[in-house]
Amino acid sequence: MTFADNVIQFNKQLEFKGSLPAGIRILNPFKENLYVNILMEQFYRRFYNDSDKRHLILGINPGRFGGGVTGIPFTDSKRLKSACEIKYEGKETHEPSSVFVYEVIEAFGGANKFYKHFYINSVCPLGFTAIGENGKETNYNYYDSGALTLSVYDFIIENIQKQIGFGVDTDTCFCLGNGENEKFLRKLNTEKWFFKNIIAFEHPRFIMQYKSMSRNEYIDKYVKAFNSVVSG
Repeated sequence: MTFADNVIQFNKQLEFKGSLPAGIRILNPFKENLYVNILMEQFYRRFYNDSDKRHLILGINPGRFGGGVTGIPFTDSKRLKSACEIKYEGKETHEPSSVFVYEVIEAFGGANKFYKHFYINSVCPLGFTAIGENGKETNYNYYDSGALTLSVYDFIIENIQKQIGFGVDTDTCFCLGNGENEKFLRKLNTEKWFFKNIIAFEHPRFIMQYKSMSRNEYIDKYVKAFNSVVSG
């Protein structure tokens, strides 16, 4: 099986069967929208149709306007069309994190070169939403409540193990989010020894929201770290 075959099969079987805390809903684009599976397959067939090893990059969990719409982590519909050259029909979505990630990808050398070396997913491969005080649905992170973290703990371990089996280089894993996401992943890695080394970055959303004027410095930081494992 190719790397693409493995990812496509993995995504299609993703299902959380445990119980969630009250008020939290699972976000599983692969079960909720069949069009997502079409887009996802096209993407992985285009960029991962080989058996090469990749370095794993782990975000937090999918959001409603990026992976929740396209099935591809940190890829909103605009970037899917413009950077990945995959046709998209439907409501266009804009996710600031996706903007930053694709600026990094462009600085690295473009989508073809980047995805030849790296595979992006999330510590928790499915997302969550909650209803806020204003009655609107909002993104929710796996670590936002201890009860949710406990509920998905085994699910997270199982799916990291599965993805390592695709042909992931376990020398270095990159973590998007140097706060709670890094803290959780390092704790998990101490228990399971998935990776020899973890390099954590400031999360793209944080950079775009609070450090946008200096984001070129963060892009350089990402690219330098990525180049160090590719050339090393």
